[in-house]
Amino acid sequence: MRYTLLLAFFFFVGEKSSAQVPDSLRYQRLARYLDSLQRSPFLQNGSVAACLTRVSTGQPVLTFNARRTLPPASTMKLVTTATAFAVLGEGYTYQTRLEYDGLLRGDTLHGSLRLRGMGDPSLGSGRFPGFPDWNTQLQTWASAVRNAGIRVITGRVLADDGAFGENTTPGGWPWDDLGNYYGAGATGLMVNENLYQVFFKPADSLYKSAPVLRTEPVVPYLAFDNRVKTDAPGTGDQVNIFAGPNDRRAYLEGYVPQGVREFSVKGSLPEPGYFAALSLQTELTNLGVKIAQEPVSLTQLRRQQSDFQLPPSTGELHRQTSPPLRDLARACNFESINLYAEAFLKTVGVAMNYGPSTAQGVNALKQVWRGKGVDLTGFRPLDGSGLSPQNGLTALNMTGILTAAAKEPWFPQFYASIPVLGVSGTVKNLGRRTPAANNVRAKSGSIGGVRCYAGYFTTKTGELMAFAFLMQHYDPDAGSVRQELERLMVGMVAR
Repeated sequence: MRYTLLLAFFFFVGEKSSAQVPDSLRYQRLARYLDSLQRSPFLQNGSVAACLTRVSTGQPVLTFNARRTLPPASTMKLVTTATAFAVLGEGYTYQTRLEYDGLLRGDTLHGSLRLRGMGDPSLGSGRFPGFPDWNTQLQTWASAVRNAGIRVITGRVLADDGAFGENTTPGGWPWDDLGNYYGAGATGLMVNENLYQVFFKPADSLYKSAPVLRTEPVVPYLAFDNRVKTDAPGTGDQVNIFAGPNDRRAYLEGYVPQGVREFSVKGSLPEPGYFAALSLQTELTNLGVKIAQEPVSLTQLRRQQSDFQLPPSTGELHRQTSPPLRDLARACNFESINLYAEAFLKTVGVAMNYGPSTAQGVNALKQVWRGKGVDLTGFRPLDGSGLSPQNGLTALNMTGILTAAAKEPWFPQFYASIPVLGVSGTVKNLGRRTPAANNVRAKSGSIGGVRCYAGYFTTKTGELMAFAFLMQHYDPDAGSVRQELERLMVGMVAR
């Protein structure tokens, strides 16, 4: 309570006389408050770090524990999307091709159909206007096969999901995240954002079992050990899904709320490449196309034979192009989609000839910013999304990268991909009716015991500033981390 009242006094008194208060004095007051916050019961076992940097000069105007390495949580997505803009370009698009091998004679394909993925995280998502959802995508592919006159396939439908390698999950991701939708790894062929929904039937009585009704889309090879029970009305999603990336049996634990006919929870789709092949083969079979062999993914074939090589493609039936990177990055940052960030990181690794793994993408990412003169001392990323609690960066790392990004020709599109405080994305409910609203562009980040914000703001003189606030191991019983960080962002722009 003491430091909350102090902060309120600091900002509101400061605002009353802001016409006479230069920015330098405001930043000094902010630094003093950060010091009092660090010494308060709220952070007696934790850390807060901050940095405010002039974009025009690259010089910090405020630093507090700014060289302390802390987990960035989802503010890491700013680094990853900026790297993607730098390496790939704002107009970059992913391609997914429906091809075939063998010979096409009359109505018979003497060979196999092939879905060749190149790492598009948006394929079949239905998230972008004018681009298909998953059911429409399946119908489009099936129509392409039918329009080619194919009625018999002597081979099968094969998913070429090898663009990003077999290991889909970054190191350091917690086990209790992997089966949930936000723990879906980036695969060479991604569909429906590599997620599914599982629907439960809440019981009429509290704490009784809530059986599984179905999944959408249907995943025939997925089974559940269901321990989910029913909680009070309005309690929301309390379900955790435990499963590895290739597990065909998931353990369901937690509670769904009473008072609704059914309640759905999102999970991470196991083996999305195989799911795509199975779904297309089922769609074609329902249309009367005869297919001799069972569907399969390249990942599955290489588990059986590590050096397996696909035969060369002999024709293409359809090519699906993704939205441009500027739109994908906006979705990634506005909605904080881990899958998109991980796909960008791996795509950068491939584009820079480092390789398709997460670790190789991280090495490529670091090389990009070293090449732009950013001091990466203390920068220890493990993934592209920030989901791993083992990620580490400093507030100086973050503002250094943001400052370097502001000097690039693609910066306007990157800047537009960051949510606006009080207006949009994951920060739309922060800072409303304050000087920070419609000024601060901020990416939020939150994992267990960590809360962060980073981005840009404009001073009263029109100068663009980069900022980062990182907080770890705060005591939620001693205050509200959301309110403290909101007040810090309001304080840095208060007139």
